Amino acid sequence: MFGCLVAGRLVQTDAVRVAEDKFVFSLVDYETVNHVVVFMLGTEPFPAGTGGAVYFSFPDAAAGGQEVWQLLGFITNDKPSAIFKISGLKAGDGGGDGRGAAHPFGGMSASRAAAVAQVGVSVEALDQLAQQTPVCGSSVSTVDPLVRFTQKMLDSLYNFACSFSVTQAQMRPSPGETFIPASCILRWYENFQRRLAHNPNFWKS
Repeated sequence: MFGCLVAGRLVQTDAVRVAEDKFVFSLVDYETVNHVVVFMLGTEPFPAGTGGAVYFSFPDAAAGGQEVWQLLGFITNDKPSAIFKISGLKAGDGGGDGRGAAHPFGGMSASRAAAVAQVGVSVEALDQLAQQTPVCGSSVSTVDPLVRFTQKMLDSLYNFACSFSVTQAQMRPSPGETFIPASCILRWYENFQRRLAHNPNFWKS
């Protein structure tokens, strides 16, 4: 349902589901990460009237290594991707999620090593998202229209191709057809997403 991308790294689409409406991605070596891109894969929309609150969690040395969660912003069906700056959030008291000390991932995050941060997506009502205040400095920016169009095109091609997928047991001899493994389409999809997030104009070269 969701993807997470750090420039120069592979796209993550294997979010851990820690609750019915909550998902987390792990960020190894998070100290070297400046921005993350969180986006919908296009395979499953948010239920009507809901969106995803995006949180960043890291072990805060100032709090004795305790887990700190901060609200970065949100994504919705109408705004399916966003870029968040996290480099300025790696120190301090970790507040600013708009809910005081409470956050939706209390006690639900997946197990992790001490040096690993997490990005969490919590599915919530749109009116509730509108009342929340992201942490200062996350610098949320919506992906520009050209990038959004390209992502929609990628999603459309991937979903269209996968709609014809069959297992090997279901395949029937068809001499006039050429078959391409679905894994090849997925690798191309993830590679294009990674390059697009790193440089939206890469295709011009």
